[in-house]
Amino acid sequence: MPSRPADTYSLVADIGGTNTRVALAEGLTLLPETVKRFRNKDYPGLETVLTEFLASEGNVDCSGACVAVAGPVRDGVGELTNLDWRMDKDTLARATRAETVAILNDLQAQGHALGYLAADKLRVIVPTPEHSPQAAKLVVGVGTGFNAAAVYETGRGRLVTPSEAGHSTMPVRTEADLRLSQYVETFHGVPGVEDVLSGRGLERIYRWLAEEDGETDEKLAKDIMDAVADGSDPRSDAAAEVFVRLFGTVTGNLALIYLPFGGVYLSGGVARAFAPHLARLKFDDWFRDKGRFAGFMQTFGVSVIEDDFAALTGCASHLAGLD
Repeated sequence: MPSRPADTYSLVADIGGTNTRVALAEGLTLLPETVKRFRNKDYPGLETVLTEFLASEGNVDCSGACVAVAGPVRDGVGELTNLDWRMDKDTLARATRAETVAILNDLQAQGHALGYLAADKLRVIVPTPEHSPQAAKLVVGVGTGFNAAAVYETGRGRLVTPSEAGHSTMPVRTEADLRLSQYVETFHGVPGVEDVLSGRGLERIYRWLAEEDGETDEKLAKDIMDAVADGSDPRSDAAAEVFVRLFGTVTGNLALIYLPFGGVYLSGGVARAFAPHLARLKFDDWFRDKGRFAGFMQTFGVSVIEDDFAALTGCASHLAGLD
């Protein structure tokens, strides 16, 4: 069991819908040997996870603690969208004995990581033109769910604004889109962006295409992506085409809202899985398909964050800015 000095390290955690990753950081430096992954369904709540993690690290007394939550955060209280977990600053301080604590939305944490990620962890999809150091950036996350966060550089430091963009209504431009939207709205009553742009969203697109063909075929998202990679299933290819068309459209819409001249950064497990296929499936074309504003869309670059620990780095960065 390691012996670590008190009030030297920060605890950082990335709480997803399925797993929680926890690590220690020293300043802005993440300690990769401390990263541990916990299956959420095996624990009643975050406090139990943090207690077990700290015990594995010699019950280190942390100076700060920051957690990134896959769900809305309001007044220092975070609630997971896809899991019945709730956490607040008092609970976080009690569990970690930290003097400084923070709770972020997971996309906010990704935004705070920008500028601290290795160049080889960013896959360029569309090169970003020259821009001001103060130019806004945008993080778009696609994984268990969908969300977005704008990143602004201000005179008082970095500001990353939260949102719940995944619960806005999916775009409809064609009759096929309308049929898809009517299909997915049966799940929650409203056809949300997250209902098509997420892991389960990809699965729903696949099932919808099967029903369009009068069949009942289903596949898990991983199996769909495996089939896309090896070309073994035309329906998986068709599902990926629909997914990327909607992905490009929605990301382009968000770019017009936030004007991220400093670049758009795609994050999350589903975004990373699609990264090798975005060019072939014409993500760039759908991203820029904005009529008379198609030329203007060329001012925005797009990259994929391929660092699985980016949210942890972002938590460390946010804590460093609070000192």
